[in-house]
Amino acid sequence: MALMVSRALTAALVLGTALTASSAALAQGKTLDGKKPLVIGHRGASGYLPEHTLESYKLAIEQGADFIEPDLVSTKDGVLVARHEPIISGTTDVADRPEFAGRKTTRNLDGVPTTDWWVGDFTLAELKTLRAKQAFGERDQSHNGKYLIPTFDEVIELAKKESAARGRTIGIYPETKHSTFHHAIGLPLEDRLVDALKKAGWTDKSAPVFIQSFEVANLKYLNTKIGVNLVQLVDADDVDKDGAITLVAPYDKPYDFAIVGDKRTFKDLLTPEGLKEIKTYADGVGPWKPYLVPGKQVDADKDGKPDDLNKDGKIDEQDRVLMPETGVIKAAHDVGLYIHTWTFRNEPRRLASDYKGDPAAEYKLFFSLGIDGVFSDFPDVAVKARP
Repeated sequence: MALMVSRALTAALVLGTALTASSAALAQGKTLDGKKPLVIGHRGASGYLPEHTLESYKLAIEQGADFIEPDLVSTKDGVLVARHEPIISGTTDVADRPEFAGRKTTRNLDGVPTTDWWVGDFTLAELKTLRAKQAFGERDQSHNGKYLIPTFDEVIELAKKESAARGRTIGIYPETKHSTFHHAIGLPLEDRLVDALKKAGWTDKSAPVFIQSFEVANLKYLNTKIGVNLVQLVDADDVDKDGAITLVAPYDKPYDFAIVGDKRTFKDLLTPEGLKEIKTYADGVGPWKPYLVPGKQVDADKDGKPDDLNKDGKIDEQDRVLMPETGVIKAAHDVGLYIHTWTFRNEPRRLASDYKGDPAAEYKLFFSLGIDGVFSDFPDVAVKARP
């Protein structure tokens, strides 16, 4: 595939089969600016506490995260709040609230009919009556029902307060969620985001801010409205048995591309030409991890089925072996783009066999390749693994 142009002999020589040599033995990659890679608290410290709550963000800061990440959606009355999606049954107790039973409805979200409760149907005052819950069933559920949904302004206030108290700068890494969708329902995010950042005094490259989006048009618009760092996210549907990225709508391309009939896919954004275009409107690129270090399944006995490498009766990431890194990190650096990747998680089922169940080994590999930042649900582990 085009984006794998640098899966070259040099990469293979450096990595071999990725972790056959220890991370310490790998050639140490350099970040774009020569500084330590950033640790970004993904939805806060969401591995420990319900995501996108002030408590989760504060824990990420306590654990040493450099940035906290609020995903932004809009309320009915035009207030930016932190939720992973404009639908909220998976992250709040809304489904258990009889007063809101009638709010459940079906809308088209990036081309997919979706039935749920929508943030855009609630005022901020109504949302503040809800309580957050842990979105991952395998994680600690004991904090469910305790924490509120924060506004973007409250997240900014927390970052500033904690920066002052700790004597170090804590940045914010907001994502504009489903920009096209929010425009369609009359609640566009971008100008509200710009206004909030101007109010905070964060308007240029020196500000501790990265704005990220899976769409392109809104980043190009933001580039004309504010001078903070912008990051183009790069998604995919899945990875096939051979480690190749698969693209199925709506995860095949930026949704604004789909709307205007642009035939380019997410993969195209990571070609040399795609990266050069990103550099015209953004400062960084944020691909999903398999674009950088893919993993493949093994069928050693040739029975047509993937081998259960750890003999646990299930096929998951633990049954994949890593392949040589793709060269995308260097390609991004070559055009002057930061490259941040996601999402790092502790659960063994999410770790390739090469890591032997140790999440620190995954961080160390990516740090050795010169990654500029990692999004982690468990920032303490990322900070400890950082060189």
